[in-house]
Amino acid sequence: MDIKITDVSIKLLDKLCEIEKQCFKQEAFTKQQLTYLLTDYNVIRLAALVNGEIAGFAIARVDIRRNDQFGHIVTVDVTPAYRRKGIAQKLLREIETILRESGIIECRLEVRENNIAALNLYQKLGYKKVGKLEKYYGTAHGLYLTKTLQ
Repeated sequence: MDIKITDVSIKLLDKLCEIEKQCFKQEAFTKQQLTYLLTDYNVIRLAALVNGEIAGFAIARVDIRRNDQFGHIVTVDVTPAYRRKGIAQKLLREIETILRESGIIECRLEVRENNIAALNLYQKLGYKKVGKLEKYYGTAHGLYLTKTLQ
């Protein structure tokens, strides 16, 4: 399977909203939130194409806190039909490369505590748990993970 990673534009908003709802149901970003993320200059937005079809996408931001810059993975979405085929991993590696090339040395993300598949992927890629986020996802807890980019 040939996976092509490409930049995403606002023109794909409706398709990305559809994928976001498939992946996250009631916790999905709204159309308005995705619009903001797709138009923010400080955001990396990538899609994975398989045979010209969007199989998934990922969005990350460059955040600054107390003069500290870091990458923040906002969302990683892969349609159910394309899961467990290396798409999320390829999207994450490309985002990490872009962040590293921009001089960013740390990447952070949040994940639902019971999302074992995502948690396993993140840990496989070198992300470490640094904290628990109480009721971060409504009534469900989240985990806070970081990775040093080298």
